[in-house]
Amino acid sequence: MLPSVETDEEWDAIVPDETVMRPGAEDLCARLGFAGAPLTRFPDGSQPVYAVGDGHVLKLFPAAAARDGVAEGRVLAHVGGRLPVRTPEVRAAGAYENGWRYVLMSRLRGENLAQVWPRVPRDHRERIVSEIGETLAVLHALDPGPLGDVLGPGDWGAFVDRQRAGAVARQRRHGLPPGWLEQIPDFLASVALPRTPPPCLLHTEVMQQHFLVDPDGWRLTGFFDFEPAMIGDAAYDFVGVGLFVTRGDPALLARLTRAYGRTVEPSTALAYTLLHVYSNLPWYLRELGVTEEGSLSALAESWFGTG
Repeated sequence: MLPSVETDEEWDAIVPDETVMRPGAEDLCARLGFAGAPLTRFPDGSQPVYAVGDGHVLKLFPAAAARDGVAEGRVLAHVGGRLPVRTPEVRAAGAYENGWRYVLMSRLRGENLAQVWPRVPRDHRERIVSEIGETLAVLHALDPGPLGDVLGPGDWGAFVDRQRAGAVARQRRHGLPPGWLEQIPDFLASVALPRTPPPCLLHTEVMQQHFLVDPDGWRLTGFFDFEPAMIGDAAYDFVGVGLFVTRGDPALLARLTRAYGRTVEPSTALAYTLLHVYSNLPWYLRELGVTEEGSLSALAESWFGTG
């Protein structure tokens, strides 16, 4: 019921088109025992995701992202019931048609933390970031070995080398001004990143957008979106933490790292920011602002320092 999607052009033509996607989602739901259940597509996210009634979520992965579908199902099954914050429970996962894969999961309760953050009182923000730090510590302590066949990058040192080689071109494509671009090679050369770190299960996008919270008491109620998970250096997960959880607030980051159990050097966090698979420094500069000094070293302290 869903056409094959293997190229960017096919993705752009098909995935946003509900006249194509919805009949396929309805057909798959019927096969899974949810015929006639109301479907509501979520507006955000890189993959098409639907609420199925009140209790389930269906996430679809075209052939071009089929590996992500396998990863999401496996990681959710691996972390289920083992973190301080609830994660979706996998109800079914597998292949559909024309290369598409799916994960049917339980629906978590709560409101998106990013959307309600402006309303969260300061003392509750401090407790929330502590809970996130505790959750991240438990995630990183899990044995990632059972997921080694579905999660990359495999050789961490080789991954760092590849990302370093393309770092300047990547930021140039995003429109980073020359004054910043010319600093990248020397800055990365100054940071000694591990080539064989202790392997940790990484979420890779630890952001307010991927947590749910109950506004009645401001308690975390969910942690989701594990499709981009990797195995590698724990410090890599602090890119999202500094940029999208504590957002350059040194006191909040200090609380989070105390709960986590250790700090990450600001230079290391910014180096991984430049090497991240989805790195977009111009966007981060717009979101968090630019230091007066205008140097990457100052930026590291501003975004990832703990005061």
